[in-house]
Amino acid sequence: MQVAKPKEGKQKKIRGSKNKGEGGGGGGDADDFDAWMKSRQLIKPDDQLDLTEAELGEEVTKVLTPTNTNVLRNLVVFSFKEGEYVSAPMPGNTVTLISFPGNSLHVDSEEARIQVEESDEIGYPLPMPNYSVVEQRETVMEGEEEGEGEGEEDEKSDIGSKHGHIAGEEEEAEEEEDEEGKATEGEAATETEAAGEDEEQGGVQQAVATPGKKRKLINQFNYCERATLTYVNPKRNVDTQTIPPPRSQFGANVLQWVIYDTYMEDYEEQQKTGHIHGDQRRRSTKKSFKKKTALAEQLNRKYVRCWQILERMINQNIYDDIGNDYRYWEDPADEYREGEGNLLPLWKFQYEKTKKMNVTEITFNPSYYDLFAVCFGSHDFLKQPNEGYLCLFTVKNPSYPDYIIQTDCGVMCCDIHPHYPFLVVIGLYDGNVAVYDLRDGCKEPMYVSRGVKCKHAECVWQIKWGPDMVDGEINFYSVSSDGCVFNWILMQNKLWVTTIITLYLENGIADGPDGTKVTLRSGGSCVQFHPTDTAVFLVGTECGLIYKCSTAFSSKYLMTYYAHNMSVYRIDYNRFDSNIFVSCSGDWRVKVWEDMRADPLFIFDLGSAVGDVKWAPYSSTVFAAVTTEGKVHVFDLNVNKYKPICVQAVVPKRKNKLTRLAFNEKLPFIVVGDEKGVTTSLKLSPNLRIMVKPPKKQLYLDQLTLQNAKLEKLLSLVRELPEGSPVPDAATTART
Repeated sequence: MQVAKPKEGKQKKIRGSKNKGEGGGGGGDADDFDAWMKSRQLIKPDDQLDLTEAELGEEVTKVLTPTNTNVLRNLVVFSFKEGEYVSAPMPGNTVTLISFPGNSLHVDSEEARIQVEESDEIGYPLPMPNYSVVEQRETVMEGEEEGEGEGEEDEKSDIGSKHGHIAGEEEEAEEEEDEEGKATEGEAATETEAAGEDEEQGGVQQAVATPGKKRKLINQFNYCERATLTYVNPKRNVDTQTIPPPRSQFGANVLQWVIYDTYMEDYEEQQKTGHIHGDQRRRSTKKSFKKKTALAEQLNRKYVRCWQILERMINQNIYDDIGNDYRYWEDPADEYREGEGNLLPLWKFQYEKTKKMNVTEITFNPSYYDLFAVCFGSHDFLKQPNEGYLCLFTVKNPSYPDYIIQTDCGVMCCDIHPHYPFLVVIGLYDGNVAVYDLRDGCKEPMYVSRGVKCKHAECVWQIKWGPDMVDGEINFYSVSSDGCVFNWILMQNKLWVTTIITLYLENGIADGPDGTKVTLRSGGSCVQFHPTDTAVFLVGTECGLIYKCSTAFSSKYLMTYYAHNMSVYRIDYNRFDSNIFVSCSGDWRVKVWEDMRADPLFIFDLGSAVGDVKWAPYSSTVFAAVTTEGKVHVFDLNVNKYKPICVQAVVPKRKNKLTRLAFNEKLPFIVVGDEKGVTTSLKLSPNLRIMVKPPKKQLYLDQLTLQNAKLEKLLSLVRELPEGSPVPDAATTART
């Protein structure tokens, strides 16, 4: 037998064992082969399905696509610029962690040849790994031993390492360059002899010979070693030098004509100076003209004031009968109607440019009882006007508003400062807020929110002035559909905003598009501050919940009321007992609540969506509400705890709807607004404003004490007291 080379020794050993097995010897090898074949047999489970040949031969096509199915492809966002929803761009599927510019050259290109020649000239070694001979053999063997299998794996790993030298890393190429160069000749000779033996035995061999040592081409423009990937800022020396001042030499002869020319130049300069003085005189004339214009404007204001007074006198003469009813009307029919009342329509207030807008808010001035502000916007999000108005009407002049403020979008809410009746703050549909001073005109606001971060992301639903801060700064609060309650402070020249609380749903955690957990927000729809404790406030949400919050901290809610099934439109505290408040919603219901009590005390179904509800300022048991059917509902819980004592239609329900309501603080009349931009004033009949009469032996009791006693007696009949608890006597409480 011919002596085999080291690389072919393992293969010869395999062939020898095969011949030995065929000749009948080597029984141990046959046993090992049988044991190996038994271990390779497939074991069929008991519950495996029996499929037919047709089912087994059926092709099941599966398509793998690089599309991410978790990415939202129909996501839209609202564009305030275009006034409609637009498609949002799709998020990318890849994230770039590192980006490094690079380039590669072909070894046979002209640029590569030039680089090799230049590197030879400068003597810089450019290593290039050698190509090695790759052998591919196909051998059919049976009865393969574990040691022989490992030998073949080692041989394959050697061949794989040679492939790795071709396209391997630069460090391995430099370390193994010498060893590979020495072993190349021996391996080539060994493989040649092995090739001769394989031809005799019918083997198939393929050998690819490549040239030996070559230099690696390096891109000289952006080449960087692996160990120096970190950028190092080079040191630079910057020298500066100033420009020297200009220098010149002058020399001349003083002659007669030179003196003459000099005098003429001086004369021309004096003429130019005279023109300059003339321009100054013209400017002073313009200033005086501006002063005269300012005086004329002041004079016009005085004339306008006089014309307004004259207009009021004319209107009072025209509407003299309505003015008498406004002051002195008392319905005599109430003496024959027990537990019922009615409303007397008075004036209708409207502005020519707001006929197609909705009345979004009505607020009475706290200092002037006959002056009230009306906001005009739109509750239809798909039909938003390009402008909005805030008009201040007075009952002394119902034909035209006294003050008019125009904005670029709908005005959704407003509030008048309780101590400074000339300060009005408004909330707009685009999320901005603005403060106006009525004394300086209504064209430009004193303060306005600017920028993306200094405004609400969505519509501002309600806005309220807060108590002055310790340092005397004036501030107010706003709530929006974006789930944030902001506190705005009036600084010297700008508005400073602070987030009081962000409304999140309790247990409202959902999976985001990328698999992360996202906490869902609850959009705010209204806000109302506690009458006595200014740090506590109630927030109504679009999902029907009412949160009791505090300005001291924003991490938790003090109380959560599961109030309604739809958006909460308004919340109002009782004027006599701050622990009692009322809420209304789009689910047709009005509910009366007690502080820190999970269940409502009273529930009233009005048959349609309730736009607004307010407690009466003169009685502790009277409140009114307006509905989308165009009706006003007035309740007196002391008279009837189950139904309203007055239901009166103000506008036709098919063409119009009532949206807002406000009680006058001094006189017994209310003001309601509708969707056509009309504000109607209504006077309450005597049965709707019954005052409590003190007992004969307690004539000294004031109306506040009597109203509290009346409300406490009513609540004692509704509250669920623990067993064995005595019911307090309301009259005894009133006496103490």
